[in-house]
Amino acid sequence: MAAVNRVSRTFAVSPPPHVVVDYLKDLGHVAQWDPGTRTCERIDSGPVGEGAYWHNVSTMLGVTAETTYKLCELTDRSVVFVGESRSSTAVGTITVEPAGSGSTVTYEAELEMHGSARLLNPMMKKAFEKRAVGTQRQLTAVLNALVTS
Repeated sequence: MAAVNRVSRTFAVSPPPHVVVDYLKDLGHVAQWDPGTRTCERIDSGPVGEGAYWHNVSTMLGVTAETTYKLCELTDRSVVFVGESRSSTAVGTITVEPAGSGSTVTYEAELEMHGSARLLNPMMKKAFEKRAVGTQRQLTAVLNALVTS
């Protein structure tokens, strides 16, 4: 069985769920809140919805990786992205629940390494956890800064 690195963080933000999901469904924003992402650009056209694709360039442990992400699930309370590259598969699931006038966000990420990259799993686990701390901090700040209408 392949080793999968998993992280999960739950935190409160000020905007209501519809504002949070509307922002998060566009993975093009990820460089604003994921400390490892360098660029993330949409590679198809049309409205952002299930089936939309992005090309992501990120760095972890000093290694730059290019990954194609697909928005696989979009509801009024969640977004699920799946990213594929030669060396890994990543799944990001974000659920958003109402909490007073704001939201509770649960960010879950899974990273499975493929081929010889699996040898990096012990180091990747620590790096993935560290990155999750930065992601939570930055994502909280970015979401709280959104203007609600």
